[in-house]
Amino acid sequence: MTTKTGRKTRGGATDKAAVSALLDRQKRTYAAAAGIRLRNTPAPLYQALMLAILLSARIRADIAVASARALFDAGMRDPRAMAKASWQDRVDALGKGGYRRYDERASTLLGRGADLVLDRYGGDLRRLRAESAPEKALLDIPGIGPTGVDIFLREVQGVWPEFAPYIDRKALDGARLLGLPASPAKLEGLVAERDMPRLVDGLVHAALDKPLAHEILAAAGAT
Repeated sequence: MTTKTGRKTRGGATDKAAVSALLDRQKRTYAAAAGIRLRNTPAPLYQALMLAILLSARIRADIAVASARALFDAGMRDPRAMAKASWQDRVDALGKGGYRRYDERASTLLGRGADLVLDRYGGDLRRLRAESAPEKALLDIPGIGPTGVDIFLREVQGVWPEFAPYIDRKALDGARLLGLPASPAKLEGLVAERDMPRLVDGLVHAALDKPLAHEILAAAGAT
């Protein structure tokens, strides 16, 4: 069998070589790159939600990450601070991160989303986690669609383990591209539990960056 890159797929130990090469290049998750220290506490969970909103747009991941950091640097680290900030404050912070094409729309969505999180959950997304269908509840938050749900749950699966392994369609695209098993259970068996979020983000990165996928395959010795 041949992958989309034209490389032959591998199995067993060579799958581990590909995963090792991927993790060597994906040193941290998107959340960690944005400066989020994920814990099951209100502020970092909200920050992961903000990042999911920004990453949902048709914009480069590095710009979304930089824009999240700019919002945090401007003091918008929790829903109360986000709601209190003016629309222009949010636009200005997003612009500093390079999020210029979608900055006005994102500012509106972030403000409305903060209001909803405060009104419905008292600013604590652990209350959303406790709902019967958290995935559906996330869709009520402005700026979060199916892609945003995938991004958020990918990032928080390390602290919300009931969702692990959370491997969405984009991550599975990356797995197929690298000739890895397109099975969440099999992929989970290739890494330690703590590395699962980083593996999934790496697979997404490979799906979005074909030269990176080729580099991983070459480092893993695929022929």
